[in-house]
Amino acid sequence: MNRPAGSFARIATPIKAWAQRFAVLLLIGASFGLMLMGKADVVMIERARTTVSDAVAPVLDAASRPVASVAELLREGKELAALRAENAALRRENQRLEHWRMVAHRLEAENRALGELLNLAPKPDTRYVSARVVADSGGAFARSVLINAGRKQDVAKGQAALTGDGLAGRVAEVGRNSSRILLITDINSRIPVVIQSTRQKAILAGDNSDMPRLRYLPDEATVARGQRVVTSGHGGVFPPGLPVGRVVKVSDTNIRVRPRVDWNRMEYLRVVDYGMSGILMTKPDPSEQTAAASGGAP
Repeated sequence: MNRPAGSFARIATPIKAWAQRFAVLLLIGASFGLMLMGKADVVMIERARTTVSDAVAPVLDAASRPVASVAELLREGKELAALRAENAALRRENQRLEHWRMVAHRLEAENRALGELLNLAPKPDTRYVSARVVADSGGAFARSVLINAGRKQDVAKGQAALTGDGLAGRVAEVGRNSSRILLITDINSRIPVVIQSTRQKAILAGDNSDMPRLRYLPDEATVARGQRVVTSGHGGVFPPGLPVGRVVKVSDTNIRVRPRVDWNRMEYLRVVDYGMSGILMTKPDPSEQTAAASGGAP
């Protein structure tokens, strides 16, 4: 005879309440039981674990596929958005470069026409050699470096020495396989320069400090901090327009220029032959020699 369904519910209800109340204790007991069984019969536990893993692995693989697909779609969406932004930026850059290309062609045509009108002599072809800086004088009374190129590499006295940033100095001494470069900060260095924005001419005079001075400016000259200084082309050694530095200090009697060259990171120099045979002024003023001997310039 079948028991009524209500009798099973009456029996299961207290068992269910008891199991819910002691669920944590039951889980802890089961864990200890599995640990003891694992110590007692390692082979059986390992077989059971592999069986469970084999059974669960396909389920986990099937469940992970949609997640991986969604993650891949999100990644591709982000990459597509980034590519769109990059494509738009490249279009704008291409338009800007196309504009400057047209301007360059127009200026080139105008320059050619003006050159023919003025019957200007063509610029000489430049030759250069790149050399490594192998030694630094490192003294307080001399600013020069030694490079591993000399007469064998067609280096000649007076040629310009440049870095990627600007003018570093000129060749002062030449050997067969080495040369000494007199830096623009040396007390013996005198370079004809011009302030790029105002075209006011001056002489950049080194005094063995990190910031050489501007000398022999016109009385009416107006100099401001931040103005660029480039070579003027006078003296016949350096061509006009080589970048030298910026004005960083202006007073009534002292105008200082910070060179573009980073002396602490100068590993290579490009020695350039511009086909010019002029002579730079190299004799410092007696007052500057006295200042350098005393440890600094005013």
